[in-house]
Amino acid sequence: MKKKFLLVVSAFTMAIGLAACSSSDETKTTEKKEVTKEAEAPKVDVKKELVRFYMDLGKRINAKDGDLNAYLAKAAKAAAPDAKPEDAPTAEEKAKASEAAAAVAADLNSVQVPDSLKDQKADLEAAVKDYAASYQAKADELKKDAPSLDAADATFAQGEEKLKTVFESAKLMAPSLDKQVN
Repeated sequence: MKKKFLLVVSAFTMAIGLAACSSSDETKTTEKKEVTKEAEAPKVDVKKELVRFYMDLGKRINAKDGDLNAYLAKAAKAAAPDAKPEDAPTAEEKAKASEAAAAVAADLNSVQVPDSLKDQKADLEAAVKDYAASYQAKADELKKDAPSLDAADATFAQGEEKLKTVFESAKLMAPSLDKQVN
């Protein structure tokens, strides 16, 4: 009878040991799966996303500001000392430039910063807001008889500074949207 009792106790002990080992293996497998899922989560390349955002911004502006750029080029030529009266932009060109600037402002006001740039979102939105305000100021000034774009240019420069700060914080060279769109 003692032998049977020892055999039962021994089998019971072995069953408990196997159950404990099995539970430990499941815990390790679960932990490994969690670590793997975390590792699989794509890491955002902030530098690439910033450059993509910047390039998209430039494309959006360039798609709508052709008449504005043509007007500004013609106005600069007309301001030269050796300019002829026919070098001056026409009222129609000025009106088209105003419409183009307003279209750019409206488009910039609809820009959404991607979720991948959530840490830079507030700064990027502030820069885009300045750009939009600059274009709206140009649109408004071009409706006047003697437009002055100095205030609009100053607002654009504020946007450039904000964009520069975002890029430099990501260890990127600061871009110049002004050079890309003019």
